[in-house]
Amino acid sequence: MIENGLDRLLEHEGALRGRRYGLLSHCAAVSAALEPATQALASRHAEPPSVLFAPEHGFFAAEQDMIGSEDSRDPVSGIPTVSLYGSDEMSLRPSAEAFDGLDLLVVDLVDIGSRYYTYAATAVWSAEVAIGIGIEVWILDRPNPLGGLVIEGNFVEPGFHSLVGAFSVPVRHGLTLGELVLLQAGREGWDRDGLEVRTVEGWHREVPTEDRGWFWRAPSPNMPTRKTAWLYPGACLVEGTVVSEGRGTTRPFELIGAPGFDGRVLAATMNAKSLPGVRYLPVQFRPQFQKHAAELCSGVEVVVTDRTVFEPYRSGVELIAAMFDSGWEDFAWRRETYEFVRDRLAIDLLAGTNRFREALEGGEVADWIRSWSADEESFLEERESVLLYRP
Repeated sequence: MIENGLDRLLEHEGALRGRRYGLLSHCAAVSAALEPATQALASRHAEPPSVLFAPEHGFFAAEQDMIGSEDSRDPVSGIPTVSLYGSDEMSLRPSAEAFDGLDLLVVDLVDIGSRYYTYAATAVWSAEVAIGIGIEVWILDRPNPLGGLVIEGNFVEPGFHSLVGAFSVPVRHGLTLGELVLLQAGREGWDRDGLEVRTVEGWHREVPTEDRGWFWRAPSPNMPTRKTAWLYPGACLVEGTVVSEGRGTTRPFELIGAPGFDGRVLAATMNAKSLPGVRYLPVQFRPQFQKHAAELCSGVEVVVTDRTVFEPYRSGVELIAAMFDSGWEDFAWRRETYEFVRDRLAIDLLAGTNRFREALEGGEVADWIRSWSADEESFLEERESVLLYRP
């Protein structure tokens, strides 16, 4: 059975006794007994957190993308809740004042193993600030839901870092949150004396399964199922276009389309590519909010047929290339401010480079995909020093 970092900390009753600690977490962080982290820590250690810190979407994952939560109090415990998702690009990194009066920061966030997912950036930046002012940091680790063996994608290039590309790692990086924090600590030369990762027991980089005690609770509103997490590394790229990525439906990132698009043609085009482990079905859907709200969209449903060979990032790139090349006259890049960034396109921030967009426009996407191998090989070598779990 898998025991996550929270469960292992709960086995050591009294470990938090006398500590004034803050908990950076959210409602998806539950114990093996499905007890929320806040309640579990308070009941086992008789020491509730002094403050709860929330990432994007808020502590209860009730807010949509690019929305934090207002500072308030937890309705169950009455503990103050502070949002670490700021109001502008600079405030996404917490200030030292956020941790005033604490001697320990405990981090328990459910990450999904994709570079865009913003919880990792919040965790790393919070840990960096806390350690810099002499506060201990404990990372309560959890398995990577995509597994930890396969990686996929390119690095973020200089000039394209953002909240959705905070670290130069492949899109599907294969690290746990604890390993990712250790990686950045080494890269940036932190004082590691105050940093501890409470490791997972019983996980060896394989894809975690429910029958081994790994329970899925949605970490954000548009990540409702494990299947969503598998699609996300590629389907999230659609956010950088005017096409709907399925937000506003019950199947975000599974449904891709727009009004006036021909889903039958797109499905046929994608299936002709014979991408491993995936098929595309023509579909119509009507989002209830965000892009094309209340409009009938035509597009594709992305169906993973074999998770063991599915390449989500490549599949997402190929899907956007097919839409770009389809002749649909309304295709365009998203130009609104994205994660508080105004001077670069969302697609470039997500891809971590403008090379994807330029490759599309120049008909050289296949060459760009092949270029990932250099980054992947480099990263596999670099990450060896921080791997906490071995096959």
